[in-house]
Amino acid sequence: MIIQLFFIGMYLKYLFLWNNPWINSLWVIIMIFVAGQTALVRTQLKRKILLIPLSVGFLCSVILVGIYFIGIVLQLNNVFSAQYFIPISGILMGNMLSSNVIALNTYYSGLKREQQLYRYLLGNGATPQEAQAPFIRQAIIKSFSPLIANIAVMGLVALPGTMIGQILGGSSPNVAIKYQMMIMVITFTASMLSLMITISLASRRSFDAYGKLLDVTKEPRK
Repeated sequence: MIIQLFFIGMYLKYLFLWNNPWINSLWVIIMIFVAGQTALVRTQLKRKILLIPLSVGFLCSVILVGIYFIGIVLQLNNVFSAQYFIPISGILMGNMLSSNVIALNTYYSGLKREQQLYRYLLGNGATPQEAQAPFIRQAIIKSFSPLIANIAVMGLVALPGTMIGQILGGSSPNVAIKYQMMIMVITFTASMLSLMITISLASRRSFDAYGKLLDVTKEPRK
């Protein structure tokens, strides 16, 4: 981990020095690819089914939420500035990764565990989307429960990282709180958006024409 952070620090030094929009965008795309691979490893789901949904979910969320925050909220002329684009994308990616891993594990484990319920709903006239709805709902609840719990005690039990960074950088507590509130809003929004896109796309690749769940998990290595 220490070595990894050391090399990342070296990369970021040159990225900030060059501040090229194309290079910055390429770096964020690499971050998205690595996040997708990490999610696949943690969930043990097949790459051919989940890689594209995960990547599309991450990419859309970074573009819609990240660029909106930088260009509209912060009102910066260059939304691809390395000083803002890369850190904001990193914050969003970290939160999206954890929420997607929890949600996907919950979603697919629930479908496997409650196959009879799923088939019962289909047999009683529910569409595949309607039959999957209870499992998607449970996945969202379990995924965002830790985030909501942290928000409830934020500032009382522990000070969040963005707020600490602002205060250590010389900002007043009021300014630090405003930044932290904005970060909380965009991370929650991006996580929810990426999760809905990922599950929506993944569900289309996880079932056959009759609504039967395919084998989506990797076979354990012998």
